[in-house]
Amino acid sequence: MESRHRGSAVALDPDGRPILRAGEVDAPVFPRSSCKPLQAAGMVRAGFDLGGKLLALAAASHSGERFHVEGVREILRRAGLTPDDLQCPPALPLDEAEQARVLRAGAGADRLHMNCSGKHAAMLATCVIAGWPTQRYLDPAHPLQTGIRQTVEELAAEKVAAVGVDGCGAPLFALSLSALAKAFRTLTLSPAGTPERAVADAMRAYPEWTSGTARTERALMDAVPGLLVKNGAEGVMAFALPDGRAAAVKFEDGSGRATPGVAVALLRLLGADTLAGGRGALDEIAHIPVNGGGRPVGEIRATLQGA
Repeated sequence: MESRHRGSAVALDPDGRPILRAGEVDAPVFPRSSCKPLQAAGMVRAGFDLGGKLLALAAASHSGERFHVEGVREILRRAGLTPDDLQCPPALPLDEAEQARVLRAGAGADRLHMNCSGKHAAMLATCVIAGWPTQRYLDPAHPLQTGIRQTVEELAAEKVAAVGVDGCGAPLFALSLSALAKAFRTLTLSPAGTPERAVADAMRAYPEWTSGTARTERALMDAVPGLLVKNGAEGVMAFALPDGRAAAVKFEDGSGRATPGVAVALLRLLGADTLAGGRGALDEIAHIPVNGGGRPVGEIRATLQGA
C-alpha cells in the first residue's frame, strides 16, 4: 500500500433513496465543473437556444481539441461576439497531442483553449439573447448568475451554502454531495423538451464535446447507454442513469487519480453492469495501473465502505 485517496460518496436508487452514504455527504463542497450541466440548464432557461453539440460544449470541460475551439468560435459568432469578449483565463489545451501541436505552431495559451471557454461563450451568448450587459457577466449579482443560481438551487432542492470563484473566474455554488446527486437525477428524469432534459440529452449524444475524444467521461458514457456524467476539479464527479439512479463523489485531497475507479464501483453498486455497452468496458476504465520502469507494477483499487 503506497497511497490512499479518501473521500465521500452518495448513491441513490431509482426512487431517489440513498443506498450508499459514505463520509460527509450532507456537508457543502464546491462541485467545481460538475455544476456545469446545472449552469447550462439555467442558460437554456434564460434563452440560450443552441442545441446539440454546442449545448454539450456549453456544459463542457473540454480538452481544447480543434473541434472544441471551432465550436466556441461558432457560439461567439452567432452572438455577434469575438474571443476578446471571453473573461476566462488563457490556457493551453488539456489534450497533450493538441497542446504539442499548438506549441509547435509557435502559439501559446489563449482563452479559446481554456477548458471552460464553451461555458463562458454560452454565458455571453445568453446575455446577448436576454439583453443583459456582457461586460460583467461573471459578477454573482449579474442577472445571468442570479438566474443560474436559482436553477441550481431548484434542481438540487437545496439552498447554495456559499458562493466562491471557480478556476475559470465564474461564480461557484457550494452544495452537498446528496444535493448534487439529486440534481443530476432531476436532469435525466425531466420531461423531453424541458431545458434540463435538453442539456442531459445533448451531453449524452455528444460526450466527446463535453470532455474530449480520449477522456474518462466519454469512455463511461460510451460504455453505459444513457449515462450522464460530469467531473470537476478537486476530485469531484457526479452521474445519473436514465431511470434516476445517481451518485456523486468527492475526494478530500482533491486528487482525480482514483475518481474513475470509484465511479465504476458506484455504477456497479447501482447495477449499471447490465447496461454496459461492451464486455469488459467498465473493467478497462476501472483498471488504473501504477507503472514502474515502463510496466505495470501495481494498481489503484476502489473500496466503498458503507454500502
